[in-house]
Amino acid sequence: MAEVAAIFRIHGPDYRAKYGTQMLPSHLKAMQDIEQCRTEALGGNIYYCEPCQEHHYSYRSCKNRHCPKCQQDQAQEWLHTQKALLLPGPHFMVTFTLPDELRRLARSHQQAMYNILFRSSAAALQGLASDPRFIGGNLGMVGVLHTWTRDMHYHPHVHYLVPGGGLSADGQDWLPSREDFLVHVKPLSMLFRAKFREQLQQTELFPLVDPQVWKRDWVVHCAPIGRGEAALRYLAPYIFRVAISNNRIVQLENGKVTFRYQESKTGKICYATVAAEEFLRRLLQHVLPDRFIKVRYYRLFAPTKRHLLDKARELLGSWPQGAHTASPVSDAKEREKMPRCPKCGSLLILVQTLQPKPRHPP
Repeated sequence: MAEVAAIFRIHGPDYRAKYGTQMLPSHLKAMQDIEQCRTEALGGNIYYCEPCQEHHYSYRSCKNRHCPKCQQDQAQEWLHTQKALLLPGPHFMVTFTLPDELRRLARSHQQAMYNILFRSSAAALQGLASDPRFIGGNLGMVGVLHTWTRDMHYHPHVHYLVPGGGLSADGQDWLPSREDFLVHVKPLSMLFRAKFREQLQQTELFPLVDPQVWKRDWVVHCAPIGRGEAALRYLAPYIFRVAISNNRIVQLENGKVTFRYQESKTGKICYATVAAEEFLRRLLQHVLPDRFIKVRYYRLFAPTKRHLLDKARELLGSWPQGAHTASPVSDAKEREKMPRCPKCGSLLILVQTLQPKPRHPP
């Protein structure tokens, strides 16, 4: 079975030769990192197993957030640290999708457009929730940017995890939502569109937009997703999933890549075969700008407003879950410091450290 790294190594040089001068530095760096991940280029260690009398090589990972090999364990670590955000009661997933007419502009101006998408959607959700007909108070929101469909086409949208309720303006009462309802999506969609337009008008990008986009309906979705840690587990994959995992790549042959995906509407497993160049294009359009923050916290969940979250927790008689327990991921990392032989399970002896090879600019 092929891997993303192998596709980059085989077809990346031709892709860079053809498009390198037009590519963003973040895209070039992602390609280089993934190509070199867990290879001798990044250095590593050589271990020896006495019972087996064999040497084992362990190469370093690239730690690039777009690398399929480097995102496997981080979801569990995030889940552990986010338990302090949990409140009793229902939670909701609210999703804001950027219309088709704005996607080409977003792909060309990711930093600006993604920031506006975050700000306008968060402001719209809180603005509507402030209405006494819905919540009448301040929400807690954690938002995650997601840019792909299951077949890797470009589809930027933001998911928000929101507890069902809010803190009153004076901070003295918790105002619960209904068990299965947070806000109406029709007025939320209109408010989202208006706030996005207002913020885009403050940039040089506004004249580039087709005016018809402000007359059409914008897609917003809101659904209950459970309580407590189950709600966090629902959100975690959106944070650490990359556009495609290695186990979905079925074949690399004759310059074409075949991969598997699940159709969202029917749940049917489908297969797509595309030229390697098209595969790379689809994958790279989901590489985020360097240091771009794809997970953001608002209102009660904002780092500067955690005293309000404490007040909400006090009103609800709730305490952070898992705040004083050891992290299972930390324990796993400690065990990783004592590598064992994959054959016999014996502790391995470090015999040599391999230094990384000099890296050329991407």
